[in-house]
Amino acid sequence: MTTPEAVHRPARDTVLEQDGVRLTIEGPVATVALVRPEKRNAQSPAMWRALAQAGRSLPGAVRIVVLRAEGRSFSAGLDRQAFTPEGFEGEPSFLDLARSDDAALDAVIAEYQEAFTWWRRPDLISVAAVQGHAVGAGFQLALACDLRIVAEDAQFAMRETGLGLVPDLTGTHPLVSLVGYARALEICVTGRFVHAEEAERTGLANLVVPGAELDSAVADLTTALLAGPRDAVVETKALLQGAVTRSYEEQRTAERAAQARRLRDLAGLGD
Repeated sequence: MTTPEAVHRPARDTVLEQDGVRLTIEGPVATVALVRPEKRNAQSPAMWRALAQAGRSLPGAVRIVVLRAEGRSFSAGLDRQAFTPEGFEGEPSFLDLARSDDAALDAVIAEYQEAFTWWRRPDLISVAAVQGHAVGAGFQLALACDLRIVAEDAQFAMRETGLGLVPDLTGTHPLVSLVGYARALEICVTGRFVHAEEAERTGLANLVVPGAELDSAVADLTTALLAGPRDAVVETKALLQGAVTRSYEEQRTAERAAQARRLRDLAGLGD
């Protein structure tokens, strides 16, 4: 027998499936899944291009993007093949990158970063559901999202510095914003694990739940995030994002302008 909920539930469509990334759309909710569990969802340039393509493939009706991963780990970070002399087939090796001129090297890294930048678009709210290890690029991908719900077994670590590198996939800015400069420095330079309890206490995680409850907790949060009118949510997110760089007086001005737009829109006088 078909339930009323099943009748009214939007169809789930698979929009993209390539290079360890699957994008599905269900009404206003998109789900981006990392689907390389046999590799602990280790990342590669091909996966980064697929993640960037997922962002470009979102229909305009999408309001929430959930990032999740199959298997025991969210993401073990960069695939170890990157550290071999030959690197990834069809991709520049680390040695090739080192030999590039500044402009070419900058362009390659900028392309990689595109997988991590779109999650904080003002018209979307992104939620990372994290279980197991989120290491290096995996940690930075979780940090790319607006919100993080994590399982009790979640462990975060930034291991790049120990490899002689730096975190370059946009993770340093949100990390400092969330936990402060001193703690961010200590986390990055030591490469230690941040467990779920500490992640929640320091602001890295919005909520910690038992692993069996991760999906339902994300579903509950998604429902709550969809309850508000879209335009008001978009304006509120933009205000909060801008507050980091604005002065108190500039933020007051931004609030007034945003409220004026909302009042006119509610009165039917908006653009």
